[in-house]
Amino acid sequence: MTITTLLGLLAGTLTSVAAIPQVVRAFRTKRVRDISIWQPLILVTGLFLWLGYGLLLRDLPLIVANIVSIICNSAVIVMKMSYGGDDNRPADDYPCE
Repeated sequence: MTITTLLGLLAGTLTSVAAIPQVVRAFRTKRVRDISIWQPLILVTGLFLWLGYGLLLRDLPLIVANIVSIICNSAVIVMKMSYGGDDNRPADDYPCE
């Protein structure tokens, strides 16, 4: 494995796991009021395009990073659609961390 591939895997790992805290918080609190549905929808669309690009290049870091990011951001979309109807309560009802 080359240094270029390792650098790509490290960058992909960091950018992919960046979405995990949002997914965990939304799942734990069942509150998604402050999450715009458009951001993860646009992001997942772009991630699918990057995934296609990575597949065409057969670039492992691009492929793995985009698959993980698609899964995380798709989870946010699903939670936004599932929990969104329960977001009519005031923001101060959110549990403290």
